[in-house]
Amino acid sequence: MKKSKILLVLLFIIALIVLFNAFYIVDETQQVIITQFGKPIGEAIKSAGLHIKLPFIQKVHYFDKRILEWDGDAKQIPTSDKRYIWLDTFSRWQITDPLKFYETNRYESNAHGRLDDIISGITRDVISSNKLIEIVRNSNRDMVFTAEFEDSKLQNIISESIKNGRQEISDSILTLSKIKVAEYGINLIDVRIKRLNYNRDVQAKVFERMISERNKIAAKYLSEGKGSSSEILGKMERELDQIQSTAYQKAQEIKGRADAKAIKIYADAYNRDPEFYEFLKTLETYEKTIDEKNTMIMTTDSDYYKFLKRIE
Repeated sequence: MKKSKILLVLLFIIALIVLFNAFYIVDETQQVIITQFGKPIGEAIKSAGLHIKLPFIQKVHYFDKRILEWDGDAKQIPTSDKRYIWLDTFSRWQITDPLKFYETNRYESNAHGRLDDIISGITRDVISSNKLIEIVRNSNRDMVFTAEFEDSKLQNIISESIKNGRQEISDSILTLSKIKVAEYGINLIDVRIKRLNYNRDVQAKVFERMISERNKIAAKYLSEGKGSSSEILGKMERELDQIQSTAYQKAQEIKGRADAKAIKIYADAYNRDPEFYEFLKTLETYEKTIDEKNTMIMTTDSDYYKFLKRIE
């Protein structure tokens, strides 16, 4: 009895294992390929839900149904006008034929390698057949430049008209790549240029050129500033001279009026008592001219000492 119970338990466990291995679940974001002894069986299963397969003999391979991303490495590519640039691209893709994808790639990592080879190769071919301006600009719209930039040599490059433009180049890369990746069960949704830059050797020259242009603009501003400064200082000096001249004129007028008033006061005082006024002025003259260091020789009939003679 004990052996039979153990056997039943073992059979039940085996049945459960077989049952669980026979069923599998497909998520909304997944699609499935069934293989038997390594070979695909039937069509791809894209409907979500619970499905059944032969246990242990058949194997389930899951693939993503969602839009996936591919981001390539930046690569150095020459343009048709011999300008070496670093170009970084990215794309969005989707597995539309799981059976073909499994037969040609097996895994997403392998698909990334194929996308890198295909997209990078086509990108190199397309970029090499176009000028740099075609990759940079997207239309021939009129561009507004600063006064300083109009004098630089870069304006001639940017003002050059384009035939295709960046968007059309990206679309061309997408169209050519889409045809090739379709062989691997992949639908290429979009390809875009993420980043564009010069290589290091050219970057150094471009930076030197930019620095030179900036220095020219700075020198122009300094020159204009010095000219404005000289103009302001000249105007200030003229205004200062005018203010000083006006002030001097007013001072002289005030001084003249004061002198006239003083003369009038002296005249009025003199007219009141001429003899006393003369006496005071003579005493002032004595004070200014007679001292221990000066010697004056005069005749006895001189009027200089007439008031001293009267004292006797």
